[in-house]
Amino acid sequence: MAKETPKEATKEQQKPRKKEHQQQKLELTAVPKGAVAPMPKGYKVRVSDLYREKVQPALMKDFSLSSPMACPKMTKIVINIGVTEAKENIQALDLAKEDLMLISGQAPQVRKAKKSISNFKLREGMPIGVRVTLRGARMYEFFDRFVSLSVPRIRDFQGFDPRFFDGRGNLNIGLKEHHIFPEVNMEKSPKARGMNISFVTTAGDNAKGKALLEYLGMPFKKPEAKK
Repeated sequence: MAKETPKEATKEQQKPRKKEHQQQKLELTAVPKGAVAPMPKGYKVRVSDLYREKVQPALMKDFSLSSPMACPKMTKIVINIGVTEAKENIQALDLAKEDLMLISGQAPQVRKAKKSISNFKLREGMPIGVRVTLRGARMYEFFDRFVSLSVPRIRDFQGFDPRFFDGRGNLNIGLKEHHIFPEVNMEKSPKARGMNISFVTTAGDNAKGKALLEYLGMPFKKPEAKK
């Protein structure tokens, strides 16, 4: 029986590697240009597990709820960045879009003006900002990064004001600088942009909404002690 030469053996060893490389290449080309690759199958976010294992039972106890289905939960996070200079410099819109994609991990949507306002030199249909809506695992993953990494980088931060709730348990936060997110490249995007983040819940009132977000790790201002 003829023995395999070193060259033939090397070729046989390389075949599985080539197939694996081709498979990875196909997976990469399946993602549209400018979009973000989907999250891996079976990926679990610790905030999601925290809600199911600890937050949900705590809310049932605090508000005397009989069923886990009655517990308030977070349904989506909406992030908006206004780009007023986009009407004169379209590159500013592209840069804001890229920054928001890095921050959220999802391709954002361009928002356009619904009305024409002559005083602001604004025409109907003109791009004025970018928005992204996060749900499911990506929503919890962003929440975890926001609370753990971004919030501590806010200058002179003492907690979010509970008055930011809208009366239905939804929290709306306005940020002055998007540079608090470590994903943003300061050299590529030197101009600080303001942004609005809305945490939408099924709470129905501010008390339940605050309790839900507080259990998940959102820091709020402590009430001032009465003199």
